[in-house]
Formats: sequence, structure tokens, C-alpha cells
Amino acid sequence: MKSPFKILYSNDTVNTVSCTSPYHAKGEPFSQRILEASVDETGGTGIDVHMLQPGLSMVPWWKSKQYPYAEHIRWYETTYGASVRDNPYARYMLEGGDMVGAFVTRCRRVGVAPFISLRLNDSHGKEFVDTPGGGNISEIPGYSLHCVNRFYKDHPQFRIDPDPAKVSKEHWNTRVLNWGNPEVVDWMFGFIAEIAENYDIDGIELDFMRHCNFFRVNETTFAQRAAVMTAFVKRVRGLLDRTAKPGRHRWLGARIPAYAIALEPLGLDLGAMTAAGLEILNLSPYYMTAQQVDVAEIRRRAPDAAIHLELTHSVAAVGRVPGAYDNTLFLRTTDEQFSTAAHLAYSRGADGVSAFNFAYYREFGAPGRGPFHEPPFHVFEKLRDRAWVAAQPQHYFLSGGASWAALLGRPQVLPRTMRSGGEAIFPLDLAPPAGGWQRGGRLRIRARDDLAAGEWSARFNGEPLMSTEDRSAPYATRYDAAHLAAPEKMRAWMLPAHVLREGANTLEVFFTKGPKSAVLEYIDLGLR
Repeated sequence: MKSPFKILYSNDTVNTVSCTSPYHAKGEPFSQRILEASVDETGGTGIDVHMLQPGLSMVPWWKSKQYPYAEHIRWYETTYGASVRDNPYARYMLEGGDMVGAFVTRCRRVGVAPFISLRLNDSHGKEFVDTPGGGNISEIPGYSLHCVNRFYKDHPQFRIDPDPAKVSKEHWNTRVLNWGNPEVVDWMFGFIAEIAENYDIDGIELDFMRHCNFFRVNETTFAQRAAVMTAFVKRVRGLLDRTAKPGRHRWLGARIPAYAIALEPLGLDLGAMTAAGLEILNLSPYYMTAQQVDVAEIRRRAPDAAIHLELTHSVAAVGRVPGAYDNTLFLRTTDEQFSTAAHLAYSRGADGVSAFNFAYYREFGAPGRGPFHEPPFHVFEKLRDRAWVAAQPQHYFLSGGASWAALLGRPQVLPRTMRSGGEAIFPLDLAPPAGGWQRGGRLRIRARDDLAAGEWSARFNGEPLMSTEDRSAPYATRYDAAHLAAPEKMRAWMLPAHVLREGANTLEVFFTKGPKSAVLEYIDLGLR
């Protein structure tokens, strides 16, 4: 039986208070009402599955017996030397709150299927775990309360790199836990078991993306890593079957890299895992929306699974607000980029799409990063319709904002430094719209630098392109007015329909002459 779901929606919980929204005033503390409102807004939008990430999975935001919340607070206060009982999340949980329980109840009321998505190896805040206590609480930020736990603190030998010096911001993916230790696997399974046993959920998503390191790769073979992960999937599948109500099926999904090259280091043998009971594959580019991903190859490896491409609030990071946390300037994903990504994914074998960080169209983080907007929930009803997305104007892009893909072992396409006399080649997978490309369109490149003094040219599938002074966005959008590049940082060429091909295409960009180097960070194609 294949999953019937088309649209999956991920809720990281934290957005409910980090974002300003119609149901959350800026600065208002967490409450169950806010969590419930974040579920309510997804009802009737075309979303089938609402997946709650209950925090970072390291500190349970549910009724846990393996690691009771009150026990965690006592340990944290003793270890780091200060009271945290006024923290809104802590206060809610200590007063008997239950985020997972409240979430499931609300999903049933709204009519969306409740899934729990558990981050299997989250790295957030681990750089603070070895901060000494004794009144030094000023050295550890408040959010670490939700990031560090006693199991992690007491077992440094279970970390990928047990060297305390490597538990730092500069060692993001080495401060996670080593799943080569059975104790680590059992600890995470214990969390999953108590959720499956105590809550009326429709499914579990295993999030392998937070964060993307589970083994000491130089000490293990792929077969050894795959044996651990496949056995884990089989164990969770058995748990879900054992705890399902009579006549009900509970679905098992996984959030995995959208790039095939990243699967082996993580021990993800998709053929074996789907045979063991994994049913839904949520293909994640990690943080940004990306269209050029390996849906076709993953479909080949998992022919019977339901495959979804993850879409997010942004296509590119284009700057930072100095000296502030959550300070990245984003180019927002437009409706045309969503529909183009969905159409390409469907054309390569996907069954649907998912949404991650979707709420972050709203105001959050450092000031001065706007403009912000309400999330475009209207897109979901359309994205589930293959015929509709196939008939839409197309907006393809390549982005330096997807540089997180480098963490997954994916060769980084952008940003690309080009020097005078140099050239760069960019592969592009394209899928024609219904009826084929009729008018062609326009190609743009965007750089961090002023291109006015340089000479640039481009070829597409070997054919020289005619330059144009029109460097405007291909389609009108309400987003990004404050972050659009100045014309002198862009170049554009007309793209006739006859040069476009189904499948593999090649763009060549030439920096013919100029006084200095330039860093390309974004390329897009508006096509009809």
C-alpha cells in the first residue's frame, strides 16, 4: 500500500514564537494556544499531513518516562548554576503541558493527519554543553536548555569526536552522537517508542537531516552503517505496527538528503530500508529550496516508496545583518519557483511535495531583514495538481544560497568565482511545460560584485545567446523588494525556445574581459 498523501507540512514548533504572526504578537511567550493556532492555519489549505518537530528531540516536549522533563530541569539547573523555571517552554512543561498531546488533538479537529518528525542527531546548542557551572550561566544562552541533555553530557565517548575542543560552532557536524554505539540508537528509539505507545499519531518521520552525520566514516564501511540504519527502520516499523489501533495503519517516513551522493556516508540503503518498512521519503536540500536534485536516482533506488520534494521559504541567501543572530537576508521562493520545482519533481518520479520552514516568510530574527509577508498557503492546493503545475510559467534557478549542500558532499555549483578570461559550466535539468516551450524566455546571472566594467557572454546547449538590457524579475512578485540586486550586478540574455531540451541542458558563462574577478551567486531562467 502506497501513501495517499500529496502535501506534507513540517512545523518546527519554535516558529510559533520566533515569528510574528496573526496569532502571535512580537515578544509574546509560548502558550498552547499559539501551538494550536499553528495547526489551525494549515486546515483546508491542501495540506494532508502536519508534522510536528517537538523541539530538537534531545529534550522531550511530551510526557516522557525515559527522560522526564522535571528531571531534566533539575539536572540543568544543578549543572549550569541558575534557575530556568521562568522560561516559557519550561514553565508550560513543568505545569503539566504536553505539546505532542495538544498537537495531535488539534490535528484531529482540523482534519490533517498528525505525524511526529524526530530529529535523530540534532547539533544545535551542543557547543555549550561543557560550559562549567558554578554561576557561569552567563556563558550559556537560554535556548541551550532545549538543546543539551544529561545523556549527551555524561557520555562524551559517544560523540563523533569526543575531543571537548571539537564541541564548538566551528565543528557543527562532529559534535553530534555516533550511531556506531548501540546505546545511542537505543536512546533515540526509546523516545520514539513512548510517542508511538502514548499518542494517537498517524505516522513518524525519522529526520536524518538534523544533523547530517551519524558515524565515524573513516572507521566504518557502508555495509556496517547500513546495517545499523536498516535495523533501526525495521525496529521502528515493528513498533508502529504493534501500537497501531485495529484497522489503522501508521506510516513511516524519513527526511533524507535530496542528493544521492550523501546517502552512503549516512548509512542510508534505500532499497533495504524500504524493504524493512520505510514508506515515505522526504527529499531535503537541507535548508533552501532547490530544483536541481536527484529525484530520478532516488526513485530508481526506491521504486515503491512515496517520494516528496521539500520546498522552503527561500531560494538564496544574499547577505547578512552584521552582529546579529538569525541575521541572514533571504530571497523568498515565489509561486512560479514552487510550481516549477513541483513540475520537475513530478516529471522525475515524485509523488508530492513537502514544506519546511514555511512559516519563516514572517518576521523573525534580526531587525532590518524584511520585507516580510504572510506565508503563501494558497500554493498547496495547486501544487498537489500535476496537470496544473505542468501548465504554469516556469522559473528555474541555481543558487549560492544552497551552499548547505556542501555539508552533504554535493559539489557546490554556486557561488562561483570567475576571473577575466574564464568560463563556468552549469548543468540544468529542465522539464517542458504542457504543450512544450512556446516563447522561450530570459536568462539572468547575479553577482556579488559590480559587473559594469566587464564583458560577459553566454551559450546554452552550445548556442550563443543574445544579451538584453532587461534584467528585471521574470514574473511580478511581492517579495524581496529590499534585496533585489542592482542592475550593474546582473547580466541577462534572451533564451529562445528552440535551444531548450527535455532533461539535461548546459549553460556556459564567459567572463570575456574585465579588470577583476567576480563572484556569481544566483542564476535564473524565466520560461514559457
